[in-house]
Formats: sequence, C-alpha cells, structure tokens
Amino acid sequence: MWKAIIVALSLSLAGAACSPGANASQAPPVQAPEFAGIERWFNSPPLSMSGLKGRVVLVEFWTYTCINCIHVLPHVQQWHQRYRDQGLVVVGVHTPEYEEEHAAAGVQAAIQRHGIGYPVAQDNRYDTWNAYGNRFWPALYLIDRDGRVVYRHYGEGGYETTEAQIRQLLAQR
Repeated sequence: MWKAIIVALSLSLAGAACSPGANASQAPPVQAPEFAGIERWFNSPPLSMSGLKGRVVLVEFWTYTCINCIHVLPHVQQWHQRYRDQGLVVVGVHTPEYEEEHAAAGVQAAIQRHGIGYPVAQDNRYDTWNAYGNRFWPALYLIDRDGRVVYRHYGEGGYETTEAQIRQLLAQR
C-alpha cells in the first residue's frame, strides 16, 4: 500500500521540478501565446510573438539551477548559432524554480557564465509559463512561421529529432 501511495505522489509531483526524462511530441498546431508578464529582457529589446511572425521560433523554458536545463543549453546555443541566419529565433524564458532565482543579477550571471547570446525573458510571475500551459524545466516549443506551436519537447535528449524539426520548419517557405 505504501509503495502505491509513494508512486502516486511521485507521479503527481513529476511536473513540479526539473524533468530528467525526454518527452517530445508533434503538437496539433495552436497559436503561440504572447510573452506575458516579462519583468526584464536580456540580450534583446522586448520581443513579441506577433513581431516574430514569419520566423521560426524556439522558445526554451529554463532556470539556472536546474541541471537538466544546464545540460540542454549547449544544444540550444548550437541551434541558435547554426540557424539564426536561416530564420531561427531562439528565446529563452527564465522561469524560476526557487526564490533566489527571481533576482535579475542571478539570471544575468547565469547568462554570462553559460555564454548565452540569444534573447532571454525573465518570467518571474510565471505568466508566459502559464500561457503555454508548461509544467517542466527544460521545455522546448517550436513555433512555425505562421505563429503556431507545432512541436514540444520536455526534458533532456531528443536533440536530433528537435534539430530535424527545426530544419524542416526552416525549409518551409
């Protein structure tokens, strides 16, 4: 009985913290939400989904103390460098897991420490997180040129599949 209770409890809490497992899906296309409640933008002036229409967008939800997020960062950075001239826009959405992650100085230090050159939005109130219905760190959302979320990936791994999706979206005109 205790084992069943522990398993049920762990499943109910699975989305509350960093997600170690990979979970990717082709999403039925839905309009991408606007960036909402952003307290600060790093590496960019404020961006909007409506302003990014016509571009392929990768939205990455992360937080700087999550080891799974740190493992995904090099892949996201490579995609940003490799595909930005072909029309890919990467936007990191830093949504804090812990109280100390709300400080802009900590986010800025993490951006510098990891050499992140793409735009990062500070989503301290979870407004953008909630607009996407997100539950995991890290989470990747690919948005097509029409502004629709067409692919999701949660956790580490699946890098080849995600990159193939990026290439496919960039090839579509």
